[in-house]
Amino acid sequence: HISDFGTARILRPDSSHWTSFAGTYGYAAPELAFTMEVNEKCDVYSFGVLVLEVIMGKHPGDFILSTLSASSSTSTAYDMLLKDIVDPRLSSPSKQESKQVTLVAKLALSCIEPNPLLRPTMKQVCVQLLKEIPSQFNVFSIVTIGQLLDLQMANV
Repeated sequence: HISDFGTARILRPDSSHWTSFAGTYGYAAPELAFTMEVNEKCDVYSFGVLVLEVIMGKHPGDFILSTLSASSSTSTAYDMLLKDIVDPRLSSPSKQESKQVTLVAKLALSCIEPNPLLRPTMKQVCVQLLKEIPSQFNVFSIVTIGQLLDLQMANV
């Protein structure tokens, strides 16, 4: 599991529940605050946070909070351009790199879905990463976070 390195120290091998939080805030799935149940979907959430951190060059905590209401067109995150959240220290990506960054960002957003039942499995994420990049990701500079949130992962 990648979600909580400290969890391994306090969980019994035959258990998926614990009584006190021992994970890293900002990386742990939000449902852990209520259920204290560790499962694969917790790892998926943590993976999404990690991927966004790599894309952004910083922890995406504020960005994640802004995406919680991003399903509405009144959200600031919804209209944010993907290119504006990419780490500014990086050089402009090539056309192929732009498509790859867009796909990876879309997958990361699906991994941080608040509802764990709607998150993909890691196997589904791997399958998507190995597929050909869809043509709708051709114009990196105009892709919005809202467009990525609205897209459903194909074959999930």
